Amino acid sequence: MTDNDERPDESFDDSHQLASHPLTAARLEKLEAIRNDGLDPYPVGFERDHTTADVRDRHGELEPGASTGDVVTIAGRIMLHRSFGKLVFLTIEDATGRIQLFVSKSDLDEALFDLIESSDVGDWVGATGEVITTRKGELSVRVESFVLLAKGLRPLPDKWHGLSDIETRSRNRHVDLIVNPDARKTAVIRAEIISELRRQFENRGFIEVETPVLLPEAGGALARPFETHHNALDMDMFLRIATELHLKRLIVGGIEKVFEIGRIFRNEGVDSTHNPEFTMLESYEALADYTDVMAMVEAVFASVADHIHGSTDIPYQGDVISFQAPFRTATMLELVNDSLIETVSYDTPLPELRAIAERVGAKVLETFGSGKLIAEIFEAVAEPKIVQPTFVTEHPIETSPLARRHRIEDHVTERFELIICGSEYANGYSELNDPLDQRGRFEAQATARLGGEDETHPIDEDFLRALEYGMPPTGGLGIGVDRLVMLLTDQTHIREVILFPTMRPR
Repeated sequence: MTDNDERPDESFDDSHQLASHPLTAARLEKLEAIRNDGLDPYPVGFERDHTTADVRDRHGELEPGASTGDVVTIAGRIMLHRSFGKLVFLTIEDATGRIQLFVSKSDLDEALFDLIESSDVGDWVGATGEVITTRKGELSVRVESFVLLAKGLRPLPDKWHGLSDIETRSRNRHVDLIVNPDARKTAVIRAEIISELRRQFENRGFIEVETPVLLPEAGGALARPFETHHNALDMDMFLRIATELHLKRLIVGGIEKVFEIGRIFRNEGVDSTHNPEFTMLESYEALADYTDVMAMVEAVFASVADHIHGSTDIPYQGDVISFQAPFRTATMLELVNDSLIETVSYDTPLPELRAIAERVGAKVLETFGSGKLIAEIFEAVAEPKIVQPTFVTEHPIETSPLARRHRIEDHVTERFELIICGSEYANGYSELNDPLDQRGRFEAQATARLGGEDETHPIDEDFLRALEYGMPPTGGLGIGVDRLVMLLTDQTHIREVILFPTMRPR
């Protein structure tokens, strides 16, 4: 018996030229021999009539040693290669699963059998033959014809160790998808989540739109943008940090329910829950307020969880997260005071708030007012302790330049964040539609920038002109799609759910 499932040693990596390593050099020699025999190792197209799942669905209950008379044509990548002299067993994999190819020298001419025997793990192949089971009961296709569809020149990672390091897997996602079924499963579930989110909003009468990625001003959020330059117009531009301001223009224009699922770019750090390029769903609904948006979030999150898990209770890192409505609701100030020894308010003297913030390790700048300090204290001491879905409401005016002032409470806005397991999953509010108040908020942000705050909102005159035409009362929402995928696939690192995350150069 021989086994062509190669074991690259630890020194093998993508930096090697193919001819400089014995494993890839051997494959190059095979490639040359195939071409010398007049065969094309990279033919155009291949017509298969069954997937591996099709074959298993039709013949999965066969007894050992059975023949079906059913001839199929399948294709896939070789994942296991075993040779026993006159018999070769290949396990191939397509997008739907795996199946065995049973190859007998007595069924084929010598040249074709030699081609099969010399094939490698990683090669793409096509085969036609009868569906059978071996004496051990393994469902197989007994090969009558065989085609090499693509010669793999690099060996796959050791099947026992695979790719386990997250950085290596992220840099080599193509290999990760080949050898790690869980990576493929996560990619498929991500697509299902996005489809279900889209369906939920479409079913509620929202219209999906597309807004610009390149902007003269980056607004709609408090974040540092990426800058670029448009050569033809000779002007600096920014990649969007949110879709909010253009979606609100559509509300002004009379499209009363809009949403967009799109890429957002923020020039910020990279960690387990942040990637500079990520996916956001934003929606805006005329005549709604933040309580309407919270009710919609409860319904949408429950529906997506049920679609993926068949339940509104989902497992996550040893906990059970419940999306059964109603979600817990608490104000930011309540949660801060629950986490501190002393009691604070928006009227607490600034020196006292600064001292508390410094004591708990929160960020402090001289320009921070009471609202910003309380928000920083919340992030330091209260947010990390939240596990079950919780709407954190009444965010300070100082940290919410686009949200409407609270209709009753001073100092705060009609805004919420949905916090789960210590991270933000959604952010929404009753939108600020008073153009004069909005201008004043933007001017306050400009002052804060002069005081050293990098993440502030620019004065967007074009957006202010749009508001001056009259925007109806509106409820807005942003959902972090990547984090939702992390939650529903039980992942702790955002790189696991973004196929091609941002990486530092090698």
